Amino acid sequence: MTYEDNAPGWDAIDDALLKRYGEQEPKHYGALIPYALGGPDPLNGISAYVSDTPIPHWHMVTYGFSELYDKESDHLEESGYGFELTFRLAKPEDEEEPPAWALNLLQNMGRYVFNSGNIFRSGDYLDANGPICLGADTQLTALAFIEDPELPAMETPNGRVEFLQMIGITREELEAMQTWNTLGVLQACAEHMPLYITDLNRDSFLKVSSISETVDRGMKEEGSNTGFLYVSQLAFEPGKKGWLSKTPAALQIGAKQAGIIGKLLQGRILKEKSLSLVGPEVRVVFEPGNESRWTAEDGDVTLILDDRTAGEFSSRLVPQVSTFELSGLPGIRIEIVKTEIKDQEGNVVQVIG
Repeated sequence: MTYEDNAPGWDAIDDALLKRYGEQEPKHYGALIPYALGGPDPLNGISAYVSDTPIPHWHMVTYGFSELYDKESDHLEESGYGFELTFRLAKPEDEEEPPAWALNLLQNMGRYVFNSGNIFRSGDYLDANGPICLGADTQLTALAFIEDPELPAMETPNGRVEFLQMIGITREELEAMQTWNTLGVLQACAEHMPLYITDLNRDSFLKVSSISETVDRGMKEEGSNTGFLYVSQLAFEPGKKGWLSKTPAALQIGAKQAGIIGKLLQGRILKEKSLSLVGPEVRVVFEPGNESRWTAEDGDVTLILDDRTAGEFSSRLVPQVSTFELSGLPGIRIEIVKTEIKDQEGNVVQVIG
C-alpha cells in the first residue's frame, strides 16, 4: 500500500528504527482499510524486525497510536496518545514471519485504547484474563508496560512519542506488581528476562527465590503503588430496616479478585495510603484511620479502617465463597461470590470460589 507523502510522524518512527537496525528491511503489516473508514484494524501498521541479541527474537513496533500525518490534536506537547507500542517475542530458528496472534494482540491494544480513551504508561499492567496467545499452553495471562530499553522517547514535528514495550507476564507476577510495583518487579526479573523478551514457554519468575524475596521485601518496606483497581465483580446493597428486623448492608466482591484486594489492603492501608475499587456501578474507597467506620451515598462507599480492622479484613479476603462481618465495622457484611471465567464464545472455562 502507499502512504501520504506528508507523514512526519511515520518518518520519525522509521528514523528511530533505522538507527537501531540500519538497512534491515522489516516485515510490515499495514491496514488495508483505515479504521476511520470502517476497517477492522485501528493501527495503520506494524513493523517486525529480527534481532539476534541477546537471543533471537522479533521486535514489533506499531504505527498509529501517535499522529503519523498532520497534527490534529490540541495537545502540542504529545503526538496523539503520546506513545507507540513495541513487543519483543522469542523467535524459533525456523520462523520466517512473526506469529499472527502477536500482531492481533497489538491491534487489540489499539482497539482498547481507541474505544476507551485509556492510555498506557510505563509501569502499567493489564490482566488479559486468559493466555495472551489464545489456545496456547502458556502461563502468560497478563501484560506489563515499560519504556523500550533500546528505543528512547523522541521529539517529532507532531509532539513527543515514547516507545512502550509490552511484556507477557504470569498471574503470580501480576499480583506481585499489584502488591508492590510494576517497575520494581520487572527490575528484579531483568537478569532472567534480558530486554524483557516475552517467551510463551517460560515459568513464573516468582519461583526464583531471589526474585520472590526481593518482591516480598519491597512490599513490606514500601507498600503497594496500586491505588486504583477496576473490579468487574463489585456491588453494594444498602441495608434494610423493618419493624421486627434489620438487614445489614452488603458489599459483594468476586472470588477471583478477593485475594489480591486483601493483599492490597495490607500494602496500602497499613502504609497510610488509600485504595479505590471501581466496579460497574459502584466505587468503594478504603482509607486509613484511627477508628473504623463506613458510609454509603449515591454509588460511593467509603470504609475507614484502623490497622486492626484492616488486618482482619485482609485475612478474610480469600478466593472462596463466604459471608462474614467485621467486628470493627458493624452494619455491613462482606460477601465473596463465585467468579466464572468465560472464553470468547461465552463458555465457562473456570469457576473460582
